[in-house]
Amino acid sequence: MEFALDSDQNAIVELARTIFADHCDDEQLRKFAASGQPYDAELWRVLAEAGLTGVGLDESVGGTGFGVIETAFLLEQAGAALAPVPLRDTLIAAQTLATAGPAHDGLVAEAATGKAILTSACEEIGAAWDSPALLARRDGNGWRLTGSKTAVPWGMEASAILVSAGIDGADESGLFLLPADTAGLRREAQHGTDLTPLALLDLQDVHLPGDALLDAGQGHGDLLRWHLGRMRVALCASQLGIASEALKRTAGYTAERVQFGRPIGSMQAVQQRAADGYIDVEAMRSTTWRAAWLMDQGLCDDADIAAAKYWAAIGGHRVTHSAQHLHGGMGADITYPIHRFFLAAKAVESALGGAQPMLAALGAHIAAGKARPLSAIGGGFDAV
Repeated sequence: MEFALDSDQNAIVELARTIFADHCDDEQLRKFAASGQPYDAELWRVLAEAGLTGVGLDESVGGTGFGVIETAFLLEQAGAALAPVPLRDTLIAAQTLATAGPAHDGLVAEAATGKAILTSACEEIGAAWDSPALLARRDGNGWRLTGSKTAVPWGMEASAILVSAGIDGADESGLFLLPADTAGLRREAQHGTDLTPLALLDLQDVHLPGDALLDAGQGHGDLLRWHLGRMRVALCASQLGIASEALKRTAGYTAERVQFGRPIGSMQAVQQRAADGYIDVEAMRSTTWRAAWLMDQGLCDDADIAAAKYWAAIGGHRVTHSAQHLHGGMGADITYPIHRFFLAAKAVESALGGAQPMLAALGAHIAAGKARPLSAIGGGFDAV
């Protein structure tokens, strides 16, 4: 098999790495954290000018083309840099909107060029993704939505939000497009442990037009499932970047930190802990890249996604805990950069399924022996 990146993929990685290196060194991140700003507007502008906010979107809507694997490569670099921008959520929400058809091309184009921030609200308390707490009922030609969503990333900054909701009277859930200026929508700022700005969304009998329920001509639940799958793989790519950079920094630190007259990296226990971290990172890499590549081929199923998300959750947990431990007292110092990787990894670990829920889902798919491929949803999905 050929695992090397092609020239276009290498160009995306190198461009992203250069931009993030120029804007996300430790001192710049420290200053940003103290600024009180929700995201780095200058970095967002540079990413948009470089075309990176349009990766995975067709050129007809201002994107640069490419697919899920290139999106994963980009998000891996963003994760390694801990880039304080809404890149992951905007990219995936825009790709989902593009999949839903041309009716929303205007909003997709704004997101592709960095003029709009998008996000999605699909998390559920108790990991009940198949039974959203938000309820949608028919109201003439439109919809009425009632309920709440919590911990929505970039929920205060987004121009529009994709929300999952159960459909009253139907045994399915769907994905709705909720503009941020919708009458009756109340948003309240929240903060995550990794300082990502979050929001509580409260909807009480909020009216939306009939076309707010998104589909791709094959079924509302299928598009929601497709969106969750892409978001999970995107989270895996972010976690891969976070964990690999944390491990890289730990290797550098243990090679220089001298104790008992020699670098602690020369001690067997330290070497074994770091080696375990390396194995975890490579497991994360292989499962994430495999799921992303299979998505582009229209062959990815729920088991592939669950396997990638499991390794992102458990691997990210173990690697960043090891990184803090091997830094000794410095690992507990919140003024030292390594703590940022721990907090970022914890946020990704639980988002849209931690290790145990994903392991249970993976076991169920294997036991059933009938995981449904994404290609069964329809050819339009493969073309995004």
